[in-house]
This record gives sequence, structure tokens and C-alpha cells, in this order.
Amino acid sequence: MRIGVDVGGTNTDAVAMSGSEVVGWSKAVTTPDVTDGIVTAVRAVLDDCGASPDAIGAVMIGTTHFTNALVEGRRLVPTAVVRLGLPATRGLPPFIDWPERLRAVLGDHVYLCHGGHEFDGRLISPIDHDELRAAAQDIVSKGVSSVAVASVFSPVDDSFEAEARDVLAGEAPELDISLSSEIGRLGLLERENAAVVNACLRPLAERTVSGLIGALVELGLDCPLHVSQNDGTLMSADFARRYPVATFASGPTNSMRGAAFLSGIRDGVVIDVGGTTSDVGVLVHGFPREASTAVSVAGVRTNFRMPDVLSLGLGGGSLVRSGNGADGDGGDVTVGPDSVGYELTDRALVFGGGELTATDIAAAAGMADIGDRSTVSDVDAGLVGNAVECMQDMLATAVEQMKTSADPVPVVVVGGGGVLVRDGLAGASETIRPDYFSVASAIGAAIAQVGAETDRVYSMASMTRDEAMAEARSVTSQRAVDAGADAATVEITDIDEIPLTYLPSNAIRIRVKAVGDLATGNGVSGGGVGT
Repeated sequence: MRIGVDVGGTNTDAVAMSGSEVVGWSKAVTTPDVTDGIVTAVRAVLDDCGASPDAIGAVMIGTTHFTNALVEGRRLVPTAVVRLGLPATRGLPPFIDWPERLRAVLGDHVYLCHGGHEFDGRLISPIDHDELRAAAQDIVSKGVSSVAVASVFSPVDDSFEAEARDVLAGEAPELDISLSSEIGRLGLLERENAAVVNACLRPLAERTVSGLIGALVELGLDCPLHVSQNDGTLMSADFARRYPVATFASGPTNSMRGAAFLSGIRDGVVIDVGGTTSDVGVLVHGFPREASTAVSVAGVRTNFRMPDVLSLGLGGGSLVRSGNGADGDGGDVTVGPDSVGYELTDRALVFGGGELTATDIAAAAGMADIGDRSTVSDVDAGLVGNAVECMQDMLATAVEQMKTSADPVPVVVVGGGGVLVRDGLAGASETIRPDYFSVASAIGAAIAQVGAETDRVYSMASMTRDEAMAEARSVTSQRAVDAGADAATVEITDIDEIPLTYLPSNAIRIRVKAVGDLATGNGVSGGGVGT
């Protein structure tokens, strides 16, 4: 048996699964200390299914902890950037496109050093060890311990980043170093930004993962802990300590994976309705469609893998307002984007509060049997009808924006606010609200496999296409194993090969994704979680 947990902004959901069967589930309010909410939710689900702690074989957790830290600009640490590229790249230094508030938090510690490669693997300039040692000494003197290293075209040749890491660590062993080639894709600034985001979150990741392990110990669970990635797969606890940036947007991906599992739909649109927002994404072969362009997180442009998700300000706690209209007309109605959020059970009319929310509208319209429906019996019928139409129009427009053709597609509705979506949504061939739809995100975490990805450019001047493809597959498979997959089950699920037509040396870009089942765990220990 395994337990899946999804920590959202409003609720923490937990499910217990035996094989493909849901045997217990629970919802708990997300607490400021995330681990408290997790302990409450997991304890409730164990009670619900009557399982003993020793019956649990693994726990999978998806959390917004790290995304929220970047958005809020809190719990981040000062971070230095060492870029290898001189004499090139002076014109666009690190942090040039960052929001001022985040630059102030991270400290704007920039070190431009020699090194880097051209697109075909030729050197820009030799790496300078003395230059790097001096940078390490200056970084330490400023009390900074987190470092991001980015080298020009490191997806073509990452040797300089690895060499720089060794030199920096040799001079200052206390430095915590993130390499851009292990995180981002082609595009120096976006890849560098992704590495910086990862580096500034590493101490928080250490504390958070240790806290999650402590929660399992408190619950008496002696089993592996895995953390959700943003492509719908899992990584080990130790991997999460090193790459917290890989958790960004894991909530929507878990919802989409859970939606695919519960509905049996592998290609379609998923609407995940929460307390504050609705996330609309697309399933392709049962996995979330990835964004094809650079993605901004908290105003920072990055290019690591992220799901293609459209978020709109519509949730169960969204406030409903009406203009002046004729009797029975309801007037002009707006729903959201502001929301009562986690205070829904205190402020919504059906729960004894004084504010009209989307949940109240759903109850008044007979779409949901929730709370005390008598409290909304006197809400103007015209207002209710207009609000329902407003919500459906918002969702239908979002579905149309995410579709790649005009043809109707299956739409799967999940999330605690899924009652806001009416059957027969425009643009949908069918509207599916499966069993356990309200905890689909936790189910997505529970059923997930372990995954990894590589995205590199290979020069055909030094190897054949088959050799490049074999190397890309091997490296990706090993990364999946490092992330916690059973080597015997790893398989390549996606390969993209893009010839870089106008470049000499017949360069090609190869992107490979691998997925495997969880490796057998050794249980929780003081130093981490076995995989």
C-alpha cells in the first residue's frame, strides 16, 4: 500500500492506494508549517482505511512549498552566479532580467569568468582556475554559500561546469553548487536563471525534506519518501534536496495524472478547480503537455521543463459581485479573481458567513449539495443564473485556448471545486467528473513513476547520429535511476531530434525522457530516505 499527498494552498489531500484501488482519503487544511498539515492528513487517511503504518510501502508528496517561496521572495538565501563565457556575454550579465525585489534578496553577486563553448563544441576561451579560486574566496568572504554555475552552451559540452564546480569546491568545500547543465535547456539566460533559482532554494529544500522525513517518523512510517516533479513523475528525497526547482508546478501535473488515471482518458483537457484558481492543462498519452517556450516564475524567465497550464482566477472561494439590473435580471456579474481562499468555511454564505462565493452559487443552482443551502435560498435567481453562465464561459474559453484544433475533446474535471463545472461545457465532447475527483492530485502523486530528462546538442563532427542517440538514451536512463527508479524498469518514453540546419558540423539537438517504476526502498533513516 502507498500514500499520496498533495499540499495545496488551501487544502492538503491524502489518499491510500492498494494497487489501483483507493482504500482511503482525507482532506486537511494546509498549515503554515506544511508538515503539520501532512501529519494530520496522513493520520486521517490511515484511520479511514484502517491500515497500520507498517503496511505502507512508500509515501509520495507533491508540494507548492518551493514555488511559494520564490513567489513570496521569502526563505531564499543570497546566491552567487559564476558564468563561464568571457570575453563573450558581457553585454547581458546575470540577473539582468530579474525583478528588483528578488535581486535584492539574492544579493546580485556576479562573477564573469573565462570559459564556455561555441554551439559546435569549440572553445570560447580556456577555463582559468586561478580566476575561479579568487571568485570562491570572494564569495565566502561575503558570507554566501549557494552558487550557480553556468557555462555558455553547456548543453553541448558540460565539462567546464563540472570542472568549475570541482575548483570552487576545492577552494571552499562549504559551497553548495548548482550546475545549469543539470537543470535547464538551451538558452543561456533562461538556463542560468533556472540554476540560480535552484541554488537559492537548496537550503530550504534541505530543511523541508528533513521536515517531511520527520513527519513520516512521527507517523511511525518506515518507508521511502518520494517527491513529485513537474512532469508528472517522482524523484527521491535526496534528489529533491539537490533539485528543488524540479517541484515547480507539480500540483497541476499531479492533478492531470490523477485525472488520466481515474477517467481512463489519455488525450484530452483537464480542469483542476481549487479554492482560488482553476488550472487548465492538456493530456498527451496520459502525461501533461509540456510548455514549448520559456516560462516565467515569479517574474523570472526559465527554461526547465514545465507543464503547459493556463490558470484563471476562478475557484470555490471566488467572490461573486453583481451590478444593478432589473428585477430577476441579475445585472452584470463578475466571478473572481479575488477569493476568500482557505477562509471559505468561515466566510461563504452556506457555511454561515456573509460573503457570496462561487460555492454559494453552485449550491443555489443545485449543482452542489454543500453546507446549509437554506442560507442561499433568497439569492436572486437572475444573479445565480448569470453567475453560473459567467463561470461556464470562463472555463469554456480557457479550454478553447488550450486546444490545438476546433474539434471537441474530452474534458476531465477534478479538484475540490469541480462542482462549479456544469455538464455539457462548450467545446467538450464529454464532461467527465470521475470518482474521487476532489483528491485527484493526491492520487496522481500516489500512482506516479520516476522520471528524468536530458536536452543536449551533439556535433556530428565528432560522432555519428547513432552514437549521439545512444549516449542521450544512456545518460537519461542513468538520471532516472539516480532519481530513484528501478534500473530494470526504466524505459525511454519520448525522443525529440531536431537538426540545427544552418549550423556547421551537422549539429543536432536531442531531447530524451525516461520513466521507470519506483525502486524498492529501505525505509526512513536519520540521514534521509532509502531508494
